[in-house]
Amino acid sequence: MTKGGDETMAEPSAAVSIIERMTAVLGAFSPENDRMGVNEIARRSGLPKSTASRLVSSLVEHGYLERRGGLVCIGLRLFELGTLSGQPNELRSLALPTMVDLRSSTRQSVHLSVLEGTEIVYIGILRGYDSSYLLSRVGGRLPAYATGAGKALLAFSPPEVVERVIENGFVAYQPGTITDSTSLLRELATIRATGLAYSTAEAGPGVTAAASPILGAESRAVAALSVSGRIGAFDPHRIGPAVHLAALNLGRLSSLPPVSRHRVTH
Repeated sequence: MTKGGDETMAEPSAAVSIIERMTAVLGAFSPENDRMGVNEIARRSGLPKSTASRLVSSLVEHGYLERRGGLVCIGLRLFELGTLSGQPNELRSLALPTMVDLRSSTRQSVHLSVLEGTEIVYIGILRGYDSSYLLSRVGGRLPAYATGAGKALLAFSPPEVVERVIENGFVAYQPGTITDSTSLLRELATIRATGLAYSTAEAGPGVTAAASPILGAESRAVAALSVSGRIGAFDPHRIGPAVHLAALNLGRLSSLPPVSRHRVTH
């Protein structure tokens, strides 16, 4: 039991602080940094080494992290929790037959993506017959402005999401990457009018794609469907209408609200 209003109010704040620090520890991991020592975790999370060490020990004890020799990696418990994420799983199940058809007819790679903040997250990928050039992976993230799928999602997202993308600025990942707000807004207007987004050498080298949003209630994007191939070996404009039709059909089948979480981060 606590005494006094100040102490009572302090309990939620302390809990939030612990959650934020644990989130910082888990957020230090990435596909490129999937095994690290405590010193590196502390550096990447911005926490004091003693704090990081204590949190890592607690997360290891509960199965969220695992020790491998002198390094630490993501534990099985986090994987188990990830499989319980219902809505992406429902979307994948709903979209899978359509994705299989698109891959069979195009022989190219088919992606299913959602929006998280100002980034896209790949929740489903069927790799084409030649996919060695692709850098994408399930659970991978890319800036929304730098992909066809991301632009399709942004075109049918609330205005504040697009504003946050513009405020965050642009990075020229490839020669075709959009690097200014005027170009982005102009392209998003075209996508809203046509239901189709295209990308050529924007996020990955030598990659071109056609994408279309899967629309739910109030014409808001639930997800995006895209087909990607090598520049010169694949014409996205030829397959674009088929991608758009497939996305429209999935939108009619789906009664799910948008998966995307338009959180604002600073």
